[in-house]
Amino acid sequence: MEISDKLLCLFNADVEAEDDRFVVEVPRREIDTGAVEAGDTYRVALISTEREGSTEVEEESAPSAAPDEPQPPVERGEIRYVEVEDLGKQGDGIARVERGYVIIVPGAEVGERVKVEITEVKSNFAVGEIIE
Repeated sequence: MEISDKLLCLFNADVEAEDDRFVVEVPRREIDTGAVEAGDTYRVALISTEREGSTEVEEESAPSAAPDEPQPPVERGEIRYVEVEDLGKQGDGIARVERGYVIIVPGAEVGERVKVEITEVKSNFAVGEIIE
């Protein structure tokens, strides 16, 4: 699945029936972190919790965090295209994705756009291995 660089936030929510409409609630943390603004209009994409080719419901695999803290916008094993913006102190490439979340890309150079597989996820950064 390809995810747009314009993605502002990602969260799980239930679809609730309310009279003649359906409602998806945005968690307060998304407003508090500045990812979205109350009163603005956004395009919403809904992604099934079922894995392709499987009948079992996917369990949340994001690292646990306090309920009011935003979850990392990436998951272990996820494939992403990222652009390396900086080099870290140890010479690793640094890319930033949604909300400024950092992905460390060993072996990448500034200005490169690389395809990475996320190999490690922490609350404030992830590590991605170049696969292409």
